[in-house]
Amino acid sequence: MMQRAAFLSLLMLGTVASGQTEAPAAGSDAERARIGLERSRLEAGFLTEDVACYKRFAVNNCLDEVNERRRAAMADLRRQEILLNEAERKRKGAEQMRKTEEKSSAENQQADAERRAKAAADYQSRVEQAKEKQDSRTRAQDAEKANIEARAARLQANRQKSEARKARQAAEAAETAKFNARQKEAQDKRAQHERERLERVKPPVRSLPLPQ
Repeated sequence: MMQRAAFLSLLMLGTVASGQTEAPAAGSDAERARIGLERSRLEAGFLTEDVACYKRFAVNNCLDEVNERRRAAMADLRRQEILLNEAERKRKGAEQMRKTEEKSSAENQQADAERRAKAAADYQSRVEQAKEKQDSRTRAQDAEKANIEARAARLQANRQKSEARKARQAAEAAETAKFNARQKEAQDKRAQHERERLERVKPPVRSLPLPQ
């Protein structure tokens, strides 16, 4: 997919260099649409991988790996866009020069100036709309990532609370067992002391009288 995009971009550059300045803008729009769809598809895939990372033990290593591949993929798409923009800029420049040479009268120059102003305004409007859409996608992705991180943090906190509760219960059970053992030991000692006391104060057995 990436090699095909690079080939199309180079082909467009070659077309401009050879003087064929009438290349249809529809091809550029289609290529931009393809790049946008590819970017959205990759971002969706990387978000899915981010979610999977939070289920693993080495979360940071997993996220670093996903982010590295994300940067590489997005850099390649950006490179394709740059090639496309450069080709489009040269094509428009050559087309504009041709139109300027064909319409050199004062009236046509004024009309060209008005068209250029309108084209610039339209272009600026498209740029702002594209930026707004990209910002909206970025905010949505950031919100999704924040939600994922919050869920992971809640799960971690719940696990820690559960482990702390179990440890506390085990400690309390151990203390109870120790207390009961001490109580039993004290009772046994008291009983032993009581038996020994009774043995000490017990009257001697009197002898039976001899038969007459």
